[in-house]
Amino acid sequence: MDANILIVAQRGRLLHEAVLFAATLRHHAPLWSGRLLVAEPQPGPRWSDDPRLPEGPQLDLLRDLGAEILPFETNHFGSSYPQGNKIEALAAAPAEPFVFFDTDTVITGDLATLDIDVTRPSASMKRENTWPTIELYGPGYTEIWGALHRRRGNRLEDTLDLAWPDEHWRRYLYFNAGWFFGADAHRFHRAFLDAALMIRDDPPSEIAVQTLDPWLDQAALPLAIQELGGGRPGDKGGIADGVFDGTHSFHYRFMPLMYATAPDHVIEAVEAAAAPNRIKRVLKDHEPFKRFIYQPKGAKARALFDRANLPRKEQAIRNRLKRENLWVR
Repeated sequence: MDANILIVAQRGRLLHEAVLFAATLRHHAPLWSGRLLVAEPQPGPRWSDDPRLPEGPQLDLLRDLGAEILPFETNHFGSSYPQGNKIEALAAAPAEPFVFFDTDTVITGDLATLDIDVTRPSASMKRENTWPTIELYGPGYTEIWGALHRRRGNRLEDTLDLAWPDEHWRRYLYFNAGWFFGADAHRFHRAFLDAALMIRDDPPSEIAVQTLDPWLDQAALPLAIQELGGGRPGDKGGIADGVFDGTHSFHYRFMPLMYATAPDHVIEAVEAAAAPNRIKRVLKDHEPFKRFIYQPKGAKARALFDRANLPRKEQAIRNRLKRENLWVR
């Protein structure tokens, strides 16, 4: 795999997370030869404040780790829907193969060993049944996803996982937008943006009562991937299942959740990458990293749960961490 890696960072938490991402990438994939692009939204009327990365030790280390800062303009989303950054940042990336990762991700394996067919886009299956919400007397999954795919000129039938019964949510193409990839960042941007704007600004009647915040990107992503000829990992998508969100990366979202739920190899990978003094000096300035990676809270959170028998609902994990005073964001 030599595709470019794209993440989005801005002032605050995302800058700290970008440093940890870059540290784990360089530690565990030293032979990976692509470019690490850190997309930075620029100030404008769609932002309530300046989102740019401030100069300082975090940004200095990010550059030392080989990151290229990539400014981009926010034309459609901004403060009202920051998840839209991942859509708009693609326009500023080179029109080349790419893998996008959410910044709250760590790399845990050697990316240079991977064989990915970027011409068959795919995305993360680490998702729950979050969208759409099926009302008692409203349209079902088949009607909703069917209407959306038709609006994009595609066939619902080509997206179904027939291992699941009709009207079971897993039967329908749905991703977490924590990672995705494609052969051309610009072409992917156009498909992703067109789908998102259709859903937001000109939706079919079948989704009239659906909540789109924060799910707009995840509602649009399957439409873009289907349009570009991809699909699920290990199926029509050009990557084996269990590589990202498995052997080679982990989307942790919050430090307490990572320590509570991640396999041992993830924790070992993170702590090894975070150990060098030049990394530690910077990461410990972010309170969640300091308390969980470098102080005992990580071990305490880990001791609360059996990774082989985790609660079925994430909320139960969060609630227990909060009861034990082990929840920080």
